[in-house]
Amino acid sequence: MAKKQAVRVGLIAYGRSGRDIHAGHIKTDPRYEIVAVTEVLAERRAEAKKELGCDTYDHHREMIERDDLDLVINTTPSHLHVPVTLDVLKAGHNCLCEKPLARKAAEVDRLIAASKKAKKLLAIYQQSRFAAYFQQVRKVIDSGVLGRIVMIKIAFNGYARRWDWQTLQEFNGGNLLNTGPHPLDQALVLFGEGMPKVTCVMDRCNTFGDAEDHVKVLLTGKGHPTIDLEVSSCCAYSPYVYQVYGTNGGLAGGMGELNWRYFNPKAAPKQKLIRTPLPGRVYCREKLRWIEKTWTVPERKSDLFASTGAQFYHHLYKTLVDGAPLVITPEQVRRQIAVIEACHRQNPMSRLKKRKT
Repeated sequence: MAKKQAVRVGLIAYGRSGRDIHAGHIKTDPRYEIVAVTEVLAERRAEAKKELGCDTYDHHREMIERDDLDLVINTTPSHLHVPVTLDVLKAGHNCLCEKPLARKAAEVDRLIAASKKAKKLLAIYQQSRFAAYFQQVRKVIDSGVLGRIVMIKIAFNGYARRWDWQTLQEFNGGNLLNTGPHPLDQALVLFGEGMPKVTCVMDRCNTFGDAEDHVKVLLTGKGHPTIDLEVSSCCAYSPYVYQVYGTNGGLAGGMGELNWRYFNPKAAPKQKLIRTPLPGRVYCREKLRWIEKTWTVPERKSDLFASTGAQFYHHLYKTLVDGAPLVITPEQVRRQIAVIEACHRQNPMSRLKKRKT
């Protein structure tokens, strides 16, 4: 590919993700150009033709026979991510796949092997890594002002009932595979290197399908902070997205505002352990000089989907055109899928029987 030319894109599926997220951004980014769309529904093919002025196909295998595609984006339903991505890589194209990349770590291994064999790029759309609030959480933690990080609570919660295909196990549905890849990607960055011990509880609450819509995950490991992650659709009151517990302070807040406070241990009152009863039958009391700070999301980054998508595609362009390393690698995503697989293994759920027609 000639340096700095527009990346020629083939898009597979023109649904909510393909049209509204990926094509929605690419139409505003002159570094990319969608030249072909695959869509099984005729009315959506017509929409793509009208809105993008591109070639359209009713099957991805026909589209990937083209030799003028610099990137193929796979936004098919979740259960098709692995087989379609394999087709794309084997056809000799760079591939960007929507999340969740897969259901099992062994499937990710197959994709990584296919990518290496074809000598083509495999990228995964984990754009939440670039969210402004998450970058600020990392900045505060990395500054060291909170001391040693003991625990991090992440809650991607709300109250909702769903009855679409993403509520079905046969389509790799459920909260953990639908929403979970976003907070899990963040959680594993904050956890650090290595595979955590996974403890998970799942439940079906308000869903009309057979996959879970309430998930509680604990990630633990020696020398790592405890990660407490929730992805629940039965939380009518969700006061925070992040809570960070540190030895010198803490942080709490959401995607629009974060607050943290901490003290300087060197400036704190000097104390020592007392083994005998305290004089006057009092409880331990001291005055710590708290330093309190607040962050609010910049206006230019207040649209979460637009902001994170723009940053993801910026970094992807640098990889495709300038040869920069991927910021989010398949190996990193493999660890995420291994955690998801462990969660499902601990919580086997019965499946809905298909009705006879």
